[in-house]
Amino acid sequence: MSSFIAFISQLQPLSPELTTALLASTVREELPFHHQLLQPGQVARRLYFLETGLVRGYTLLHGREVSSWFMQAGDFVISILSFFTQQPSQEYLELLEPAVVHSISYDQLQRLYHDFPEFNFIGRRVLEKYYVLSEQRAQNLRSRTATERYELLLRDFPTVFQRVALHHIASHLGMAPETLSRLRNKLG
Repeated sequence: MSSFIAFISQLQPLSPELTTALLASTVREELPFHHQLLQPGQVARRLYFLETGLVRGYTLLHGREVSSWFMQAGDFVISILSFFTQQPSQEYLELLEPAVVHSISYDQLQRLYHDFPEFNFIGRRVLEKYYVLSEQRAQNLRSRTATERYELLLRDFPTVFQRVALHHIASHLGMAPETLSRLRNKLG
């Protein structure tokens, strides 16, 4: 059983028919470091599940990259606005490590929702999880100090400094790389 099916099965037991349909609808790919899953102007046509690897979502602001989020093995990766509206994206989705991904197209996902009503429950659970994460990220940027944001990132993603470039982490935390370096030295 693929890690994708195993993950989905944890949310809701799958019927043999739904399992077969999911396996037939998903594509497994091994992708290289720095591969772009999505770029601005492209429509997000696929939802990804990371079996291995690390993805960064970012935008350009006045020519500077601003990292919005990082997702690692066991996470779904999507440009929410572009995927669900089928409109051009404003963000990049870039692999920061070689990765194994499972993906499903927008049309295939809609077909599964239609053909398997129980799959709607799974979709809702996944959306709830990532909506909560998105809201937490937004609140942390608005209401936490730099030190608190740093400590939360280390708590939630302890290997971040071994896997992500310092300037990407700094932009994610809303600070200059020099500020992040000083904070790391101060806090140890």
